[in-house]
Amino acid sequence: MSFGQPEGYDDRARPRPLGVRLRPRTAAAAACLVLGLGLIGGAVTGSWLTGDAGATGGTSGFAAAGALWHSVPVDELFPPTVEGKGAGPGGADRTWTRIAVAPDSGCVNAFDPLLRGLLEPLGCERLLRATYTDATQSHVTTVGLLFAKADPAAMSALAARFKNERLDRRADLMPRPYAAADTVAAGFGDEQRGSWTISVLTDAPVVAYAVSGWADGRTVDAPQPAADAQQSGATTAPAQAGLGQEAQGLADRIERRLRQTVSPATERPS
Repeated sequence: MSFGQPEGYDDRARPRPLGVRLRPRTAAAAACLVLGLGLIGGAVTGSWLTGDAGATGGTSGFAAAGALWHSVPVDELFPPTVEGKGAGPGGADRTWTRIAVAPDSGCVNAFDPLLRGLLEPLGCERLLRATYTDATQSHVTTVGLLFAKADPAAMSALAARFKNERLDRRADLMPRPYAAADTVAAGFGDEQRGSWTISVLTDAPVVAYAVSGWADGRTVDAPQPAADAQQSGATTAPAQAGLGQEAQGLADRIERRLRQTVSPATERPS
Protein backbone atom coordinates (compact mmCIF):
# COMPACT_ATOMS: atom_id res chain seq x y z
CA MET A 1 0.00 0.00 0.00
CA SER A 2 1.26 3.44 -0.85
CA PHE A 3 2.32 6.10 1.66
CA GLY A 4 -0.74 8.16 0.86
CA GLN A 5 -3.59 5.71 1.34
CA PRO A 6 -3.30 3.34 4.33
CA GLU A 7 -6.30 1.82 5.99
CA GLY A 8 -7.31 2.98 9.45
CA TYR A 9 -10.29 3.45 11.70
CA ASP A 10 -13.51 5.15 10.76
CA ASP A 11 -14.87 8.04 12.83
CA ARG A 12 -16.42 5.67 15.37
CA ALA A 13 -13.15 3.83 16.08
CA ARG A 14 -14.01 0.92 13.82
CA PRO A 15 -11.33 -0.77 11.67
CA ARG A 16 -12.04 -0.18 7.98
CA PRO A 17 -11.09 -3.03 5.59
CA LEU A 18 -9.40 -2.25 2.28
CA GLY A 19 -11.77 -1.02 -0.40
CA VAL A 20 -14.88 -1.03 1.82
CA ARG A 21 -16.80 2.13 2.60
CA LEU A 22 -18.88 1.74 5.72
CA ARG A 23 -22.32 3.21 6.09
CA PRO A 24 -22.62 5.51 9.09
CA ARG A 25 -24.99 3.16 10.97
CA THR A 26 -22.62 0.21 10.71
CA ALA A 27 -19.97 2.02 12.77
CA ALA A 28 -22.14 2.59 15.85
CA ALA A 29 -20.48 0.39 18.44
CA ALA A 30 -17.08 -0.09 16.88
CA ALA A 31 -14.76 1.13 19.64
CA CYS A 32 -14.24 -2.41 20.88
CA LEU A 33 -13.65 -4.09 17.52
CA VAL A 34 -10.22 -5.30 16.50
CA LEU A 35 -8.20 -3.94 13.62
CA GLY A 36 -8.26 -7.03 11.47
CA LEU A 37 -7.68 -10.72 11.85
CA GLY A 38 -7.26 -11.35 15.57
CA LEU A 39 -4.36 -11.42 18.01
CA ILE A 40 -0.96 -12.50 16.76
CA GLY A 41 0.06 -15.75 18.39
CA GLY A 42 3.43 -17.27 19.12
CA ALA A 43 6.62 -16.50 20.92
CA VAL A 44 7.99 -14.08 18.31
CA THR A 45 5.67 -11.24 19.33
CA GLY A 46 5.97 -12.19 22.96
CA SER A 47 9.75 -11.96 22.85
CA TRP A 48 9.63 -8.43 21.38
CA LEU A 49 7.09 -7.20 23.89
CA THR A 50 8.82 -8.66 26.89
CA GLY A 51 12.37 -7.89 25.80
CA ASP A 52 13.31 -11.60 25.66
CA ALA A 53 15.91 -12.05 22.93
CA GLY A 54 14.94 -15.70 22.47
CA ALA A 55 15.88 -18.05 19.68
CA THR A 56 13.74 -16.38 17.06
CA GLY A 57 16.06 -13.39 16.75
CA GLY A 58 15.53 -9.65 16.61
CA THR A 59 14.51 -9.51 12.94
CA SER A 60 11.50 -11.79 13.39
CA GLY A 61 10.41 -9.86 16.47
CA PHE A 62 10.71 -6.60 14.57
CA ALA A 63 8.47 -7.90 11.78
CA ALA A 64 5.88 -9.21 14.25
CA ALA A 65 5.80 -5.85 16.03
CA GLY A 66 5.01 -4.17 12.72
CA ALA A 67 1.90 -6.33 12.33
CA LEU A 68 0.32 -5.17 15.59
CA TRP A 69 -1.79 -2.57 13.74
CA HIS A 70 -4.19 -5.27 12.52
CA SER A 71 -4.23 -7.43 15.63
CA VAL A 72 -4.95 -5.12 18.55
CA PRO A 73 -8.33 -3.57 19.52
CA VAL A 74 -8.52 0.18 19.26
CA ASP A 75 -9.29 0.43 22.98
CA GLU A 76 -5.96 -1.23 23.74
CA LEU A 77 -3.85 0.93 21.45
CA PHE A 78 -5.78 4.12 22.25
CA PRO A 79 -7.61 3.53 25.54
CA PRO A 80 -10.73 5.60 26.30
CA THR A 81 -8.90 6.89 29.39
CA VAL A 82 -5.16 7.19 29.98
CA GLU A 83 -3.78 7.81 33.44
CA GLY A 84 -0.58 9.84 33.73
CA LYS A 85 0.70 9.60 37.28
CA GLY A 86 3.25 12.36 37.77
CA ALA A 87 3.04 13.34 34.09
CA GLY A 88 2.01 16.96 34.56
CA PRO A 89 4.02 20.07 35.48
CA GLY A 90 5.67 19.70 38.85
CA GLY A 91 4.89 15.99 38.90
CA ALA A 92 1.13 16.50 39.02
CA ASP A 93 -1.05 13.60 37.92
CA ARG A 94 -2.84 13.71 34.60
CA THR A 95 -5.89 11.96 33.18
CA TRP A 96 -6.60 12.07 29.45
CA THR A 97 -9.90 11.13 27.86
CA ARG A 98 -10.14 10.01 24.25
CA ILE A 99 -12.57 12.15 22.29
CA ALA A 100 -11.98 10.90 18.74
CA VAL A 101 -10.25 8.24 16.66
CA ALA A 102 -9.24 9.35 13.18
CA PRO A 103 -10.95 7.80 10.17
CA ASP A 104 -9.03 6.38 7.24
CA SER A 105 -7.30 9.47 5.89
CA GLY A 106 -3.93 8.32 4.53
CA CYS A 107 -0.47 9.47 5.53
CA VAL A 108 -0.28 12.12 2.85
CA ASN A 109 -2.74 14.44 4.59
CA ALA A 110 -1.49 13.78 8.11
CA PHE A 111 1.89 15.52 7.85
CA ASP A 112 3.26 18.79 6.56
CA PRO A 113 5.13 18.34 3.26
CA LEU A 114 8.63 18.47 4.77
CA LEU A 115 7.91 15.83 7.41
CA ARG A 116 6.02 13.72 4.88
CA GLY A 117 9.07 13.75 2.61
CA LEU A 118 11.30 12.72 5.50
CA LEU A 119 9.07 9.79 6.46
CA GLU A 120 8.04 8.66 2.99
CA PRO A 121 11.10 6.42 2.38
CA LEU A 122 9.95 4.32 5.35
CA GLY A 123 6.68 3.50 3.61
CA CYS A 124 3.28 3.81 5.24
CA GLU A 125 1.70 0.49 6.16
CA ARG A 126 -0.90 2.10 8.43
CA LEU A 127 -1.35 5.39 10.26
CA LEU A 128 -3.44 5.29 13.43
CA ARG A 129 -4.38 8.48 15.31
CA ALA A 130 -6.54 9.54 18.22
CA THR A 131 -7.18 12.85 19.96
CA TYR A 132 -7.47 13.25 23.73
CA THR A 133 -8.36 16.03 26.13
CA ASP A 134 -7.25 16.58 29.71
CA ALA A 135 -9.56 16.39 32.74
CA THR A 136 -10.36 20.11 32.58
CA GLN A 137 -10.88 20.04 28.79
CA SER A 138 -8.40 22.91 28.55
CA HIS A 139 -5.91 21.09 26.32
CA VAL A 140 -6.19 18.71 23.37
CA THR A 141 -3.54 16.29 22.15
CA THR A 142 -3.36 14.12 19.05
CA VAL A 143 -1.24 10.99 19.33
CA GLY A 144 -0.24 8.95 16.29
CA LEU A 145 1.40 5.65 15.42
CA LEU A 146 2.79 5.33 11.91
CA PHE A 147 3.42 1.67 11.10
CA ALA A 148 6.12 1.67 8.43
CA LYS A 149 7.23 -0.87 5.84
CA ALA A 150 10.90 -0.23 6.54
CA ASP A 151 13.47 -2.75 7.77
CA PRO A 152 15.49 -2.35 10.99
CA ALA A 153 18.39 -0.69 9.15
CA ALA A 154 16.16 2.01 7.68
CA MET A 155 14.46 2.70 11.01
CA SER A 156 17.81 2.91 12.79
CA ALA A 157 19.21 5.24 10.14
CA LEU A 158 16.29 7.66 10.44
CA ALA A 159 16.37 7.48 14.24
CA ALA A 160 20.04 8.43 14.12
CA ARG A 161 19.25 11.39 11.87
CA PHE A 162 16.57 12.58 14.26
CA LYS A 163 19.02 12.39 17.14
CA ASN A 164 22.11 13.78 15.45
CA GLU A 165 20.37 16.56 13.54
CA ARG A 166 17.85 17.31 16.30
CA LEU A 167 15.02 16.92 13.83
CA ASP A 168 12.56 16.38 16.67
CA ARG A 169 13.17 20.02 17.70
CA ARG A 170 12.32 21.55 14.32
CA ALA A 171 8.94 23.28 14.12
CA ASP A 172 8.81 22.68 10.35
CA LEU A 173 8.79 18.94 11.13
CA MET A 174 5.92 19.14 13.60
CA PRO A 175 3.12 16.57 13.07
CA ARG A 176 -0.39 17.72 12.27
CA PRO A 177 -3.24 17.34 14.76
CA TYR A 178 -6.51 15.52 14.18
CA ALA A 179 -9.40 17.93 14.72
CA ALA A 180 -12.69 16.08 15.21
CA ALA A 181 -15.97 17.87 14.56
CA ASP A 182 -18.41 18.29 17.43
CA THR A 183 -15.70 17.81 20.06
CA VAL A 184 -13.54 20.17 22.10
CA ALA A 185 -10.84 19.52 19.49
CA ALA A 186 -12.95 20.86 16.60
CA GLY A 187 -10.71 23.93 16.32
CA PHE A 188 -7.42 22.06 16.73
CA GLY A 189 -5.74 22.92 13.43
CA ASP A 190 -2.23 23.56 12.23
CA GLU A 191 -2.12 27.08 13.68
CA GLN A 192 -3.15 25.76 17.10
CA ARG A 193 -0.19 23.41 17.52
CA GLY A 194 1.67 24.34 20.71
CA SER A 195 4.06 21.51 21.54
CA TRP A 196 5.02 18.16 20.09
CA THR A 197 7.22 15.09 20.33
CA ILE A 198 8.16 12.56 17.66
CA SER A 199 10.10 9.33 18.09
CA VAL A 200 11.43 6.90 15.47
CA LEU A 201 11.53 3.47 17.10
CA THR A 202 14.35 1.08 16.29
CA ASP A 203 12.91 -2.14 17.76
CA ALA A 204 9.73 -1.86 15.69
CA PRO A 205 8.80 -0.26 12.35
CA VAL A 206 6.85 2.50 14.09
CA VAL A 207 7.07 6.27 14.33
CA ALA A 208 5.22 7.53 17.43
CA TYR A 209 4.28 11.15 17.95
CA ALA A 210 2.00 13.54 19.78
CA VAL A 211 1.07 17.18 19.28
CA SER A 212 -0.81 19.35 21.79
CA GLY A 213 -2.62 22.68 21.91
CA TRP A 214 -5.35 24.61 23.70
CA ALA A 215 -8.94 23.46 23.41
CA ASP A 216 -10.25 26.99 22.89
CA GLY A 217 -8.72 27.19 19.43
CA ARG A 218 -6.19 29.93 20.15
CA THR A 219 -3.31 30.19 17.72
CA VAL A 220 0.29 29.66 18.80
CA ASP A 221 2.91 31.97 17.37
CA ALA A 222 5.93 30.07 18.71
CA PRO A 223 5.34 26.34 19.25
CA GLN A 224 7.96 24.60 21.34
CA PRO A 225 9.12 20.96 21.28
CA ALA A 226 8.07 19.03 24.34
CA ALA A 227 11.66 18.33 25.39
CA ASP A 228 12.32 22.07 25.62
CA ALA A 229 8.92 23.07 26.99
CA GLN A 230 9.42 20.75 29.96
CA GLN A 231 12.75 22.29 30.96
CA SER A 232 12.90 24.05 34.30
CA GLY A 233 12.65 27.78 33.80
CA ALA A 234 11.03 27.60 30.34
CA THR A 235 8.85 30.70 29.97
CA THR A 236 7.10 30.27 26.63
CA ALA A 237 3.31 30.07 26.57
CA PRO A 238 3.30 26.35 25.71
CA ALA A 239 5.76 25.66 28.52
CA GLN A 240 3.82 27.67 31.10
CA ALA A 241 0.59 25.91 30.13
CA GLY A 242 2.15 22.46 30.41
CA LEU A 243 1.61 21.58 26.74
CA GLY A 244 5.00 19.90 26.65
CA GLN A 245 3.95 17.54 29.43
CA GLU A 246 0.65 16.90 27.65
CA ALA A 247 2.36 15.80 24.44
CA GLN A 248 5.23 13.88 26.02
CA GLY A 249 3.18 12.22 28.74
CA LEU A 250 0.54 10.91 26.38
CA ALA A 251 3.04 9.82 23.71
CA ASP A 252 5.08 7.89 26.28
CA ARG A 253 2.05 6.01 27.55
CA ILE A 254 0.68 5.13 24.14
CA GLU A 255 4.11 3.90 23.04
CA ARG A 256 4.36 1.83 26.21
CA ARG A 257 0.96 0.27 25.54
CA LEU A 258 2.07 -0.60 22.03
CA ARG A 259 4.76 -2.78 23.56
CA GLN A 260 2.66 -4.26 26.34
CA THR A 261 -0.88 -4.63 25.09
CA VAL A 262 -0.73 -8.13 23.59
CA SER A 263 1.86 -9.72 25.87
CA PRO A 264 -0.72 -11.73 27.89
CA ALA A 265 -2.07 -13.23 24.67
CA THR A 266 1.35 -14.25 23.40
CA GLU A 267 2.88 -15.76 26.53
CA ARG A 268 3.95 -19.35 26.11
CA PRO A 269 2.16 -21.91 28.31
CA SER A 270 4.20 -23.05 31.28
